[in-house]
Amino acid sequence: MSHAPHIARRRQLLKTIADGVAIIPTAPEVVRNRDAHYPYRFDSYFWYLSGFAEPEAVIVLVGGKRPKSILFCRDKHEEREIWDGYRYGPKAAKTAFGFDAAYSIEQFDQKLPELLVDRDTLWHAVGHDEAWDARIARALNAVRAQARAGKRAPRAIHDLRAELDAMRLIKDESELATMQRAADIASAGHLRAMRACRPGLAEYALEAELSYEFRRQGAAGHAYTPIVAGGSNACVLHYVENNKPLADGSLVLIDAGCEVEGYAADITRSFPVNGRFSAAQKDVYEIVLAAQAAAIAATAPGRHFMEAHDAAVRVLTRGLIDLKLLAGDLDNLIEKGDFRRFYMHRTGHWLGLDVHDAGEYKAGEQWTVLQPGMTITVEPGLYLRPAADVPAALAGIGIRIEDDIRVTADGCAVYTTAPKTVAEIEAVMRHD
Repeated sequence: MSHAPHIARRRQLLKTIADGVAIIPTAPEVVRNRDAHYPYRFDSYFWYLSGFAEPEAVIVLVGGKRPKSILFCRDKHEEREIWDGYRYGPKAAKTAFGFDAAYSIEQFDQKLPELLVDRDTLWHAVGHDEAWDARIARALNAVRAQARAGKRAPRAIHDLRAELDAMRLIKDESELATMQRAADIASAGHLRAMRACRPGLAEYALEAELSYEFRRQGAAGHAYTPIVAGGSNACVLHYVENNKPLADGSLVLIDAGCEVEGYAADITRSFPVNGRFSAAQKDVYEIVLAAQAAAIAATAPGRHFMEAHDAAVRVLTRGLIDLKLLAGDLDNLIEKGDFRRFYMHRTGHWLGLDVHDAGEYKAGEQWTVLQPGMTITVEPGLYLRPAADVPAALAGIGIRIEDDIRVTADGCAVYTTAPKTVAEIEAVMRHD
């Protein structure tokens, strides 16, 4: 793994903070129960600037005429390495990850006041973590206590996340390559689940197929808790129990993606448990697929983030009229929001180091304008929960189709490839 991109991002951020100091800690380890921890996952901002995966680490960027990037990390520790595995230690980490200096994390509280002296601005994630706010406040007070010695603490504190969010919105070539790899592995996982699906299997059996393929191809695992929702479970947007049997004649919705080097894929596919769409299922599916195509066509540089959603809503509402689930004038139904009974979420979100990635969706009152290098999901759906006015053939159908999209210089590119059309899905699920 090359750390040139991380070094370049630190240098870019150092220009932004001018004569200031920026503090970026990684995530803490979290106890699951008794002596067991949750699997460790670094903080996304910290990883974006370092590529350093160990816990108990902090980046300090010191701007000015002689800018420098400093890493604080765990010391080498023979006994702990016997139990927990290799540690870089400050000396090796400085060289391996391209920092100007590196120190033991044990020295952080002692050295931070020294680094803050006579700096105009302090940058950190204000309010994100009370313990870190208090820790930084103690360092500021330590500098203020030396005022009679002519030492001055930063007079302004800025939230660093706004600057990092803007940087993270535009992916560089290394990020795009990693995200493509994640998309390829996630697409293979969905294909495997389709081929394995049979009536009578439990939802968790398909989850296991996904998990196997993700790990088999080298992903860290799931990027988020997967949804494997058979039948009317698909009408629950965040269904994660994944413990019900899959019934013959029903659909199953799988929303799952893997993580590769910190970057997420996010794919949803909906398909028939027995490999063949019924007429009613096909009618609903084709509406959602057409809505996704309209949303993708509305995704291009210079167009704003919500244009894809607006395009999808128009197709979905027209489809709901055709299914006789809504009645009236198309524009009036959209204006009143009547479609929200059956489609209650937006059509996409930013994607990157976080599944719902960093970045503003609006600039003032205007939706963010798309630029090359931005990555988003496009995921329209219809959720026809059983009700007295929903025909029996449609009741309980939940369909979402989600792909990962990168904005290019002249449009956009879909970089997830799991089977999606009715013909493709039925072909890969044919159990001859």
